[in-house]
Amino acid sequence: MIDKARGLGADQVFLDIEDAVAPLAKPEARKNIVAALNEGGWGDTIRSVRVNDWTTQWTYLDVVEVVEGAGANLDAIMLPKVQTPEQVVALDLLLTQIEKSTGLEIGRIGIEAQIENALGLTNVNAIAAASQRVETIIFGPADFMASINMKSLVVGEQPQGYDVGDAYHHILMSILMAARAYDKQAIDGPYLQIKDIEGFRRVAGRSAALGFDGKWVLHPGQLEPANEVYSPRQGDYDHAENILDAYDFFTSEAGGKLGAVMLGDEMIDEASRKMALVISAKGRAAAMTRQDTWHRP
Repeated sequence: MIDKARGLGADQVFLDIEDAVAPLAKPEARKNIVAALNEGGWGDTIRSVRVNDWTTQWTYLDVVEVVEGAGANLDAIMLPKVQTPEQVVALDLLLTQIEKSTGLEIGRIGIEAQIENALGLTNVNAIAAASQRVETIIFGPADFMASINMKSLVVGEQPQGYDVGDAYHHILMSILMAARAYDKQAIDGPYLQIKDIEGFRRVAGRSAALGFDGKWVLHPGQLEPANEVYSPRQGDYDHAENILDAYDFFTSEAGGKLGAVMLGDEMIDEASRKMALVISAKGRAAAMTRQDTWHRP
């Protein structure tokens, strides 16, 4: 799986020592991860390692062995089941000590905080602000469902037999607001039915519509639909680029120094430019090619 992950073209890959590894296999998993990171071949893929959470006996050695062994080839540590900001601070301090002792750049390794229970969601704003290292807030749906006794059989779907609107809206929005308030990424968690691609699209579409930056994929078959769902539609991308071009022209001396103008049947102004910047950035990150170009009058 590690060898295959190198060539998938995902934006990020995380190597797991937590839920995917049996307790007796964790020491060996650490060594496998160090070897895989140091062997290279990851290209531009962001490399992260998910350690065990602070309530277990494994976290300290997870961090020490992985960062001391492969810190120069590691971008972030993912901390699961974060419940309080103090847990993030503890990881920050440990990383700083390891960086100092090994000669790594201080602050080189980021932290990704995974929200997986009620206490973590309650404290999500403080968690996002707990350290400059925090780069990403991640929703962990399966553990979260268990922590609040949610009645459901499929992660991401509505609880069976109940019409509760969108049962995940509050959770997702709380994570998104904390991420945006502190300039972090917001990432949706996995969809476990790996052969149900339409189900994946449906669940991913919910967090993408809210403004999440991406979603975990558990299988290569989920990669293409994830990229599709979290990238703008072609028409939306073209329109965003046209707004930026038109607004740049009309606010200039040559364009009349206008702050609000018509682009076709649509009024555009500074707020339009800000919205267009978001969509344009997503399209450019996805290497989209513009197919419709606005021309100056």
